[in-house]
Amino acid sequence: MICLKTIKIGEVCIPNKVFLAPMAGITDKAFRLIAREHGCGLVYTEMISAKALSYKNVRTKALLDLQGEEPPLAVQLFGCEPKTMAEAAKIVADVGAQLIDINMGCPVPKVVKNGEGSALLMNPQLAVEIVRSMVRAVSVPITAKIRSGWNMENVVAVSFAQEMEQAGVKALTVHGRTRDQFYSGRADWGIIKQVKAAVNIPVIGNGDIWSAQDAQKMLEETDCDAVMLGRGVRGNPWLISQVCYYLEHGEILVAPDLQEKIKGALRHLELVIKLKGENLGLKEMRKHLVWYLKGIPHTAVLKEAIFRTDKAEEVRRLLEVHQGNQLGDYV
Repeated sequence: MICLKTIKIGEVCIPNKVFLAPMAGITDKAFRLIAREHGCGLVYTEMISAKALSYKNVRTKALLDLQGEEPPLAVQLFGCEPKTMAEAAKIVADVGAQLIDINMGCPVPKVVKNGEGSALLMNPQLAVEIVRSMVRAVSVPITAKIRSGWNMENVVAVSFAQEMEQAGVKALTVHGRTRDQFYSGRADWGIIKQVKAAVNIPVIGNGDIWSAQDAQKMLEETDCDAVMLGRGVRGNPWLISQVCYYLEHGEILVAPDLQEKIKGALRHLELVIKLKGENLGLKEMRKHLVWYLKGIPHTAVLKEAIFRTDKAEEVRRLLEVHQGNQLGDYV
């Protein structure tokens, strides 16, 4: 059993070892609030474009709404221009972020082609300049999220991590896949262990945590300081509380049944509608609802009906009918 003791990143105290990964289109304010309700120690915003933020883009600024959220909270920025990243860091610090993370791992082509995300793994000199410019600009801790490397011929995480530490980052998250892997294959936890042994700052392990047992196994095998949950929480925020409980007590919490899953989906729906309005909120919730319904029998027709309607009240009705196990006519 592993104690959920406090972790320090710079001067920021994180209450436990369970972090929520920054995920575009997923970890918005509604999801972050739900994650905290489940006991998550540290939550991150979706990745935010430093350039768009410096241009005062309205939609980008909306991603930076931190009002009402309990600390600690991290904001993740992406970009490749040191000056712009420093300017964005100041904006982020001014709105109350306790930590600022640099995305150096996103594998998406439209990000990489601009020299951002995981492209920085192949340009450590520029990455160092970015970190140094941000460290000079703000007093809050700067962290970075990286992958094991660009491809299997360029697994650079260890040397890159050492350069990031020397440049001033206060913690590193390591996803055990290369850029070329995207999310295929198995994450290499061995590279997380190598990075942890090579630096003197906290290392957060990321990749292929689908259960509470996976989280403990990663901590034990890699010696990392915390685990970061990603795709496993989509439609399953209960994974957060399951991991927290297992690490502290060594016992498995009972998985949510159909009633609890629908209740959770309805709670998520209400939060998103409240924060984003019915039109946008319902559009963004559809993918989440599909994830919540995954593994529940007899939901194919229900999913089709959810995608056909543009009324939140109708989605609520559909979910409540299914919650009551009344498999009737969804047309």
